[in-house]
Amino acid sequence: MSEPGVAVVIEDDEDVRNLVDAILKEAGFVVHSAATGREGVEVVRHQQAAIVTLDIGLPDMDGHEVLRRIRQFSDAYVLMLTARQDESETLTAFLTGADDYVRKPFLPRELRARVTAMMRRPRAASPATAAEFREALPDGGRSGRDASRPDRPDDAVIRHNGLALNYKTRTVTLEGSALNLTRSEFDLLVDILRGKGAVRTRTDLVRAARGDYYEADAYIGEADERAVETHIGNLRRKLREDPQSPRFLVTVRGIGYRLAPERSD
Repeated sequence: MSEPGVAVVIEDDEDVRNLVDAILKEAGFVVHSAATGREGVEVVRHQQAAIVTLDIGLPDMDGHEVLRRIRQFSDAYVLMLTARQDESETLTAFLTGADDYVRKPFLPRELRARVTAMMRRPRAASPATAAEFREALPDGGRSGRDASRPDRPDDAVIRHNGLALNYKTRTVTLEGSALNLTRSEFDLLVDILRGKGAVRTRTDLVRAARGDYYEADAYIGEADERAVETHIGNLRRKLREDPQSPRFLVTVRGIGYRLAPERSD
C-alpha cells in the first residue's frame, strides 16, 4: 500500500516542530522540516509536498506571506498553526489559501484529525493520494461520519441556473466560463447544490469544508463558522451574485444558507 506522501513542517519552535513531525510520521508521511519561512518554501518546492503545516509567527517572514509564495507553485494541503487569538488571523489564512488551522497549544489527536479530514478531500492533481490514505486509517477513514454516505454523488455533473459543477474533475463553469475555486469553496458549493434547497446550517458547512470527519457532538466554534462565512462571501463574488436576486446562494438569517430556486430563464 502506498504511503500518503510527503509532509513539510515549517515551524521555528523546536519542541512544536518535533511534535508535529512525530504526529505526521505516525500517520505514514515522509516528513521534512524547516525553521524559517524562506527555507520552508524551498523545501515544499523541491520535495513536492502533499501537506504542509505552517506556523504563522516565523522569524524571517509572516506565515501568510509564506503561504502566498507556496500557492504560486503548489496545491498541497496547508494547515496553519498559530498561538494568536485574533480571529482576523484565521480569516486571513483562509483568504490566502489555507485549508485549515489549529490554535496552539493543541492536542496531538486534534492535529491528526484535521490532517485526516483534509486528506479525505480529493486533490485534482493526485486523487489516489487521498484514497490511499483513507484506506490506511481505521474503518477506512470513516470514523465519526455516516459510513453509508457515499463519497461522491451518483451524477458527476450538477447543473443549476447556468452553473455546471463536475465533481470528478473538480471543475466549475458559469455560463461556459471556468471559475477558479479553492478546495473549501468547491466543497461548500457541492454541499449546497446537493442540498437542493434544504437549509444548510453553518455547522453543516463547517463539516462539509473539513471533510465531515468529526463526531456529531464535536465542538465547532465561532471562528469556524466565521471562516465558512468568509468562504461563502468569496463564492458569491466569483459567482457574480446579485444580492437583490441571488441565483445560487440564499442566506437564511441566523441559521445558514440554501440553494436558490431554479429559474425558467
